[in-house]
Amino acid sequence: MLRRPGSRLALAWLVLLLATAILAPWVGRVDPLSGGGDALLPPLSSGHWLGTDDLGRDVWARVVHGSRISLIVGVASALLAVAVGVVVGALAGYFGGLLDAVLMRTAEFFQTLPRFVVALIVIALYGTSVAKMVMVIAALSWPQLARVVRASVASLRQSQFVEAARVAGMGHGGIILREILPNVAAPIIVLGSLDIAMAILIEASLSFFGLGDPNLVSWGTMLNEAQQYLRDAWWTSVFPGLAIALTVLGFNLLGDALNDALNPRGESFR
Repeated sequence: MLRRPGSRLALAWLVLLLATAILAPWVGRVDPLSGGGDALLPPLSSGHWLGTDDLGRDVWARVVHGSRISLIVGVASALLAVAVGVVVGALAGYFGGLLDAVLMRTAEFFQTLPRFVVALIVIALYGTSVAKMVMVIAALSWPQLARVVRASVASLRQSQFVEAARVAGMGHGGIILREILPNVAAPIIVLGSLDIAMAILIEASLSFFGLGDPNLVSWGTMLNEAQQYLRDAWWTSVFPGLAIALTVLGFNLLGDALNDALNPRGESFR
């Protein structure tokens, strides 16, 4: 995976981003919510590397603290979607029959829903919070993974090692957890990494439309507040936008690299 220059750059960026998010209070230097200083200072101003916004808040501090929300929402929603998708796909693929039909029709229904539009409606109706964003994004992200896991489990359930486990007296749960799922870990890892990128985009889009938590700093909220200063203060929108683009690109490149590394036959898990 690390033979590609793009993969190395993506991994280095994501590690740096994670370290920055963890150390945000020290790396950011100042409170990202406190203003009152000189407004709309350009980058490389004294004490403000990336300038300030219209309220005098430090753009560098806000970009650094905004990484926390993006990573929390992205990783948490992806983990939750993976958990639901693996359970649904494993049950459908292993037992088949009516259970398979019901679970797959349910997955197909959720898969037809436009993620961003549904998330926009739900958050607008029931209020905004990080927990709600995670729940909504995860609820809309699990079907693709469930279908991939279901296909893999269905192809493995009649394998010789599975039959040997049955003969040895292992129960259905043990067979699924110990024999089958370790053999379908590759698509789970790849699709999970790609779901993180999608979740970050959805969160940023919701925050851009004013549906982010007003008490927290996020890149989407920064873009929303910078709309009226696109010509006069380009830095207030360029830096958070660049952070979103690089982070999403990093997870997509990582997903592609994982796909090539974990799948020796060269087939795509997408």
